[in-house]
Amino acid sequence: MDLNYTPEEQAFRAEVRAFVTGHLPADISAKVKHGKRLHKDDFVRWQKILHQKGWGATMWPTKFGGTGWSAVQQHIFEEECAEAGAPMQLPFGLRMVAPVIQAFGSQGQKDFFLPRIVDATDWWCQGYSEPGSGSDLASLKTKAENKGDHYVVNGQKTWNTLGQYADWIFCLVRTSSEGRPQEGISFLLIDMKTPGITVRPIIMNDGEHEINEVWFEDVKVPVQNLVGEENKGWTYAKFLLGHERTGIAGVGRSKAALHHLKEIARQETAAGRPMIEDVRFRDRIAQVELELMALEITNMRVLSAEKEKKAPGPEASILKIKGSEIQQAIAELEMQALGHYALPWLPEALDAAWTGEPVGADYAAPLSGHYFNYRKTTIYGGSNEIQKNIIAQMILGL
Repeated sequence: MDLNYTPEEQAFRAEVRAFVTGHLPADISAKVKHGKRLHKDDFVRWQKILHQKGWGATMWPTKFGGTGWSAVQQHIFEEECAEAGAPMQLPFGLRMVAPVIQAFGSQGQKDFFLPRIVDATDWWCQGYSEPGSGSDLASLKTKAENKGDHYVVNGQKTWNTLGQYADWIFCLVRTSSEGRPQEGISFLLIDMKTPGITVRPIIMNDGEHEINEVWFEDVKVPVQNLVGEENKGWTYAKFLLGHERTGIAGVGRSKAALHHLKEIARQETAAGRPMIEDVRFRDRIAQVELELMALEITNMRVLSAEKEKKAPGPEASILKIKGSEIQQAIAELEMQALGHYALPWLPEALDAAWTGEPVGADYAAPLSGHYFNYRKTTIYGGSNEIQKNIIAQMILGL
């Protein structure tokens, strides 16, 4: 792989940078760069702006309304967006359920759902994990009974990210108890406005409402909302998880976070000298940067394979492991750079309109919350321990 950008790719970067700089709302960028609390409208506004430009789905092929960009173009776009302070394009619709619909859905599902995903009409959430069925997802118990023209769904899903905003949920449900556990799972698309659905908040360590539990009580789902074949959902679930784990790598966001870490290290001092001049601290930053460079190259290889219509393989597990570990390492180094000023937790300081007195530098307020939040990255999307098992089996043949 040639690691040098071609003149065409450099021109493309300039085009992306000019557009993002000119069209990203200043209030959204300020929230992202200063670690302020984002709301549903912030994500939706940015997605609609990208859609109007024709850049709403950079990872989709053109026949489904995507850009058809190369892996390098997609990487450049995500890097420039992260550097400018754009909010992440939410993955649940664009990166997770959309590829499943494109690969396995009916024509009616493609025609109805895909346009509504890319233009931000519908907000999607994920219904995979259950109490007792996280890493061992095949043990899920949420049941869907086929009643002819509809399914009746009963059960519970948990760790549902931003489900309080969702219009639709893609769900793994049990439609058969015969054979191996994986053989009785189906993939349903469920309207969150359907009677019988209850969303309950789970408040996290950082005090934020980001995740939920979702209850289904005699929820009727039309049979046409079944993706692919009944009892074949495990195949579609694995396909989706490969795309999710590729997205978790978050190379562009980590590069922006690393830049922020270096800025903090230049401002904060120890023994009268900037932290960036401390040899041991600087070595730790350099180590993270080297690992991020290696992750970036691996990420581009995986994206290239996806463009050749290959589903992400075990390489996606490598991306998930290293990407999550790098995100945690950067959060830890930011905490260390600020020392005791990183300890206070002022949730009200995360509101964009807050005018109170900060404790320490103005960039200190969100860091402890971010640190606690990033502890989850090695768990969701399949814990890193599970990913290591996948690598051992599928790459090393152990």
